[in-house]
Amino acid sequence: MTILTKELRNRLDVLSTTNIADALDALGLKGATRGINKMYEGCRKIIGEAVTMKVVAAGLTKSTTHMGVTAIESAKEGDVIVIDNGGREDVNCWGGVLSTGAKFKGVSGVVIDGCCRDLDECIELDFPVYAKATICITARGRVMEASTNTMISFQGVQVRPGDVVVADISGVVIIPQERLEDVVLKAEELYEKETQMIADLKAGMSMKAVDVKYNYENMLK
Repeated sequence: MTILTKELRNRLDVLSTTNIADALDALGLKGATRGINKMYEGCRKIIGEAVTMKVVAAGLTKSTTHMGVTAIESAKEGDVIVIDNGGREDVNCWGGVLSTGAKFKGVSGVVIDGCCRDLDECIELDFPVYAKATICITARGRVMEASTNTMISFQGVQVRPGDVVVADISGVVIIPQERLEDVVLKAEELYEKETQMIADLKAGMSMKAVDVKYNYENMLK
């Protein structure tokens, strides 16, 4: 059963990750990440429920499966694959073959606390990838999938299967599934207020007058 209805998805599509991050702050929730960015120009915004994957260093215990296959196979249309590779920038954990498999499974995109590669293929596929960086070095023999659809830590934010992921030009946010409606409502309220502020500025009101009118410094209280 999905908690991200078409109506909620459409409402989130209007909002930016900055609106959502502010709403999370206002509600006392931790969900905004840092340092995870779109990997190519024209990379689309993504919204979807999380399919999580934990990546660990390879060692004496070797991987027997292609990393990421289980996550793709377990995903439903519209989901986002969220990968915890501990922020490593010395090794890849997602590439072109996985992007192709995910694209044709209907996955919305991937967000990675780590690196990706094969961006030329991702661009050709129009498959959104958000990560820390790109690297050409293979994952083979270096990292392996430890678990799929378990709770992970992503840039210090707890992510569980089914939590809602939004990624855009400003960054990546994670919305706890139990608080989705609350967060969307608060983000919409803040979005409307900022829209009114901008309209007043464009109409000629001074920055100081707008700041006082909307009590900007206390908007999240």
